[in-house]
Amino acid sequence: MAEKASAVATLRTVGNWINGRHLESASTRFGRIFNPGTGEQCASVVMSTEADADAAVSAAKAAFEGWSNTPVLKRARVMFRLKELIERDIEKIAAVVTQEHGKVLHDAMGSVQRGLEVVEFACGIPHLLKGEYNDQVGVGIDTYSMRQPLGVCIGITPFNFPAMVPLWMFPLAIACGNTFVLKPSEKNPSCAMLWAELLQEAGLPDGVFNVLQGDHVAVNALLADERVAAASFVGSTPVAEHVYKTASANGKRVQALGGAKNHLVVMPDADMEKTADALVGSGYGSAGERCMAISVIVTVGDAAEPLLEKLLPKIRALKIGIGTDNSNDMGPLITAEHRDKVRAYIDLGEKEGATVVIDGRTHEITKSSGYFLGPTLLDNASRDMRVYQEEIFGPVLTLVRVATFDEAIDLINAHEYGNGTAIFTRDGDAARQFTHGIQVGMVGVNVPIPVPLAFHSFGGWKRSLFGASSIYGMEGVRFYTRLKTVTARWPTGILGGADFSMPTM
Repeated sequence: MAEKASAVATLRTVGNWINGRHLESASTRFGRIFNPGTGEQCASVVMSTEADADAAVSAAKAAFEGWSNTPVLKRARVMFRLKELIERDIEKIAAVVTQEHGKVLHDAMGSVQRGLEVVEFACGIPHLLKGEYNDQVGVGIDTYSMRQPLGVCIGITPFNFPAMVPLWMFPLAIACGNTFVLKPSEKNPSCAMLWAELLQEAGLPDGVFNVLQGDHVAVNALLADERVAAASFVGSTPVAEHVYKTASANGKRVQALGGAKNHLVVMPDADMEKTADALVGSGYGSAGERCMAISVIVTVGDAAEPLLEKLLPKIRALKIGIGTDNSNDMGPLITAEHRDKVRAYIDLGEKEGATVVIDGRTHEITKSSGYFLGPTLLDNASRDMRVYQEEIFGPVLTLVRVATFDEAIDLINAHEYGNGTAIFTRDGDAARQFTHGIQVGMVGVNVPIPVPLAFHSFGGWKRSLFGASSIYGMEGVRFYTRLKTVTARWPTGILGGADFSMPTM
């Protein structure tokens, strides 16, 4: 026991990064970080105090004037250098993701690459910030516009993508001239410190980017701070709603991306082999811990049996294991508590009357010390079941059978979430009707996970997004700036007195 206690005592502690350095906290609260693949503790993380939050915002506020007045080309060059550094260290970053989240290394690498694409987009910030100009809108009068930074921005990010989601936020915010405080998930906080160190190496001035570790104490302190101009959040819907309401009440601009229940509609004419491949990857990749994971299969007409014939062998052939083994298809869930929650949903689905076709609760991998659950398929689900209505966020696919295409659309449109959806079909007319009529923010046609590339924007509808703005892309540029329009006239001489009439052209 003494040896074990000594080993735990020597574990590293992940702390805060404020004003360009690791800053000690006076907090007496610490969280434990586990390797989900082994179930062993690998580090501790400080649970920041309100004083720590004040220090982070103060550093960002002090750095804002100098950074916002830095020429846009110099800001872009920091992004170019960050891009080079991420490419240099991508394997190291992916290894940290795998250790603290559990996803397989090839999946972790892919998530870093998708985040890197936003950095590449931010490298074009001189062009993205160009305003508009009209000369001679009236006699001797010109009008032009510019986009200017907001001030201190904060980002609150989830556990499932500790590298990628922060990259959806801070590169654009910083390139636009803002300063930033990142509050990563306390379950896997180490990637945030890598971003801080790489940004410093890239030449970013101290105080422009800060990391505040912790839980709800840190979050609520940031949301209440009147010096914060904008808040960006990605996570579950209940927390997204809290962040949106609290930050908005405190006068902040907010984009808060919440939960999902993503449907994939399978038409009878779909290529069932390719559809099955798409479902296996999108449903069970990253152990289903993706906000864009497909969690509901909607088969139309007689599509169910041909699909299941192709799908079931592929699910049973999935290789489950630790993330450091790149031959694995799927790793563990993030914590023992979350694994047990997902397992309880399978219990519930069975009790509600769904057919458990493949049962992840009985998979051999569940006997290991990590937080594993095998892939599960529930058939014959209905819209009144909780396993259909609620976000499970695990390796569970639920199959709902409908008779017609219109019934499939009505089913999806009636759901409270509207994050992502897809249709698999060879029929262009059906695909067009689907894309136009579906009330979902991101739609795939024969693409199972329609996550837009960095030069478009990511965001759902309904209770999947709170606030008017999607994330990254041009929506991100607009979110992190405010528009100023100038109308100017340079008179040739002194005018003859005031004019009290409505100005006209």
